[in-house]
Amino acid sequence: MFSYWDVTLKLALGLLTIILQINLSGKSNLAPISALDQVQNYVLGGIVGGMIYSTSVTVLQFMLVLLIWTFLVLVLRFMTHHNHYVKSFIDGKPQLLIKNGELLVQTALRNGMSANDLMFRLRTEGITDIRFVKRAVLEQNGQLTITEVDDDSIKYPLIVDGQVNQDALETSEHDLAWLEAQLAAQHYEISDIYLATYTNRQLLLFPYQR
Repeated sequence: MFSYWDVTLKLALGLLTIILQINLSGKSNLAPISALDQVQNYVLGGIVGGMIYSTSVTVLQFMLVLLIWTFLVLVLRFMTHHNHYVKSFIDGKPQLLIKNGELLVQTALRNGMSANDLMFRLRTEGITDIRFVKRAVLEQNGQLTITEVDDDSIKYPLIVDGQVNQDALETSEHDLAWLEAQLAAQHYEISDIYLATYTNRQLLLFPYQR
């Protein structure tokens, strides 16, 4: 039999689960940043929306499903932060579209970006000639990160979450041996670094612990 009490309790549990996932993920809201965030929102919405009015699903069963989904999200989030291959599989990785003024057409087509869309995005950045683009990267969230010719600032980190960004390292005209030597001089290893950026020919390190 339909019960408003059960519906109210399920809604309350769903709301608490949303708050819990926001706090555990370290975010202030559920706005999606990565593919995992989007899947998390879709599935959570489906669980809450599909079960609150079902009289065949008890409150206990509903609560267990929410706990199982929260556990799976936390496991996946942990793995994406600590394993490069899992992160690439779930969140994808940045795609280089323009390198030293040369447009990588196949990369653009593989990511579903038309020539009109690409030129529109470049024009919004004040760029009308691809030859003046040193590097353009399509980020996982669909944004375009552009570095112009004669701009020494590499607007892309060399190390993210303790993992090397090989593409950015190559663009900086350095190799892994150079990066490891720079870290060793400051008594760090790659896994010790939360974020490392190369700006104005200077390597800036932000370790997990100082």
